[in-house]
Amino acid sequence: MEAAPHFSPADADTSTHLDLSPSRRLGGVLVPVFALRTEDDLGIGDTAGLKTFIDWAADAGFRMVQILPINETGGDHSPYNAISSLALEPTTLRLSPEALPDLSAADYQAELAGVDLAALRRGSVNYAIVKPLKRRLLERAFASFEHHHLGYGTERDAAFAEFTEKNAAWLGDYAMFRTLMERHGNTECWDRWPEGQRSSAEVRAWLDTQSEEERAVLPPRMEFHGYVQWIAYTQWEEVKRHATARGVALMGDIPFGVSYYSADVWSRPGDFRLHWSGGAPPEPYFKDDAFTQKWGQNWGIPLYDWDAMRKSDFTWWRARVGGVRDVFHVFRIDHILGFYRIYGFPWRPERNAEFLPLTPAQAQEKTGGRLPGFQPRADDTYEHAEANRREGEEYLKMVLAAAGDTALIGEDLGTVPDYVRPSLTALGIAGFKIPIWEPDPATNYQRLIRPEHYAPLSVATFGTHDHEPLVVYWRQHARVLSGEIAGDRGEAQRELDKLADWADLPRETRTFEFSPDVHAHLLHALFRTRSWLAVVMITDLLGTPDRFNVPGTAATSNWSRRLARTVAELRADPPVVALTERVRAMLKETGR
Repeated sequence: MEAAPHFSPADADTSTHLDLSPSRRLGGVLVPVFALRTEDDLGIGDTAGLKTFIDWAADAGFRMVQILPINETGGDHSPYNAISSLALEPTTLRLSPEALPDLSAADYQAELAGVDLAALRRGSVNYAIVKPLKRRLLERAFASFEHHHLGYGTERDAAFAEFTEKNAAWLGDYAMFRTLMERHGNTECWDRWPEGQRSSAEVRAWLDTQSEEERAVLPPRMEFHGYVQWIAYTQWEEVKRHATARGVALMGDIPFGVSYYSADVWSRPGDFRLHWSGGAPPEPYFKDDAFTQKWGQNWGIPLYDWDAMRKSDFTWWRARVGGVRDVFHVFRIDHILGFYRIYGFPWRPERNAEFLPLTPAQAQEKTGGRLPGFQPRADDTYEHAEANRREGEEYLKMVLAAAGDTALIGEDLGTVPDYVRPSLTALGIAGFKIPIWEPDPATNYQRLIRPEHYAPLSVATFGTHDHEPLVVYWRQHARVLSGEIAGDRGEAQRELDKLADWADLPRETRTFEFSPDVHAHLLHALFRTRSWLAVVMITDLLGTPDRFNVPGTAATSNWSRRLARTVAELRADPPVVALTERVRAMLKETGR
């Protein structure tokens, strides 16, 4: 019998007015915020653009909008490598006089005077221009706030003080971290900062040795970074209220790990095992990556010291989830398998090239006898697997308690131990179902599990931001069949047949071109699964080949590609209007 999610209508926050019980199946659409496009944005999607997208999704019949992580990013702009687990990314903010009371029209126009807005709004995100521009606008807004409100007892001063007090547990350390970043060339690499500043504890001792004049320089900058976060949380809480009013659940995303170069690690190093880097085991699929084939993927995230965290009653994790609750109705944990065990490397990614040619014995000589492997232990015996399951459930129960009425979903893809999915089900956490990765054992894995046989406690989707779009997957196999590109024709035929059978695509219409009819059958099959949530990437919904990230690459297109059209243009485009009308009918027919 299926376990229910950990929340219920009776438990729900009555202020949300959203029914997120598993008895009500929902259809959702995923879009990265940076990818959104509006006529008046500043070269990147923002909170105002997301509100217009929520309206569009609601009108199309969707009852959930999912986004990627929105925490503040570092130099690589990856939302999965944020410099803080709680601070929000300033580039997601709508910075205009209408959206930010402290920003005057004159200041706004002064900053935009030398910017080619038409060029900035075309193509992908140009972070080199967008980030400094938005920073300057925030600096001007803060100067006005400081002059008219800060310390003057106004309503805005009181609201800022309330935010600062509520978030004191993390905001002060984060603001100091950001201030020191500015002093050291805007780099988050704290281990390259001067000695005495490489942790918050060291900084407190360092400040005692500084002159009064030097100590006076830091607080105003810290105040500025606190102000930015106040504006960020204010705008994002408004997005959540807007979604609620439209009957749409807003779904966020947090990675299991945090960046080594983050305010979290800098301020709480004792909560992490800094000599280990999390990643994934060797994967022969990565044909062009010799290191991944031999050793695995070294993501560079520090492992958690769960024993140390337990002693503080998991304070850091509870605070992290608390920040999520403020902004989202639902959140996904990326790589939830890490709670049970995670593949670890006894070296940082910067040393991968050094270790690539080494034998295991040679590698051990450099690491004190340690080799990459699952931490805290492999699932190589029943006792070890049971210990991993038991500890993983302990940590997840803590997260569920901290989440309260905010629903939790687990991304459980990859090399999944047999005990993980039953464990997640017992906890009431929905896992993922990607059709092409769900072969049916009852057919000797020759066909895919039928949509009507999916577990109700699950999230059905064609893929995540890391996977090739549906149209690309389909056309690649079709090109092999046509002889346009080399490949195993028999295998290509089998893969397309399996997906076509899964979608009940009539055999007489199977030309194996990604036609509107093929597209519609695939969408309809996804929506008619028994899964609690059926979520479709915006690119799969529109049938476009665009991709937001290619794992294992440093391509400039990663985390910067934007939709070709604005939300207003989607509303006005006849083919898109026809598609959304068809989708609305599908969602209604399938009970979503």
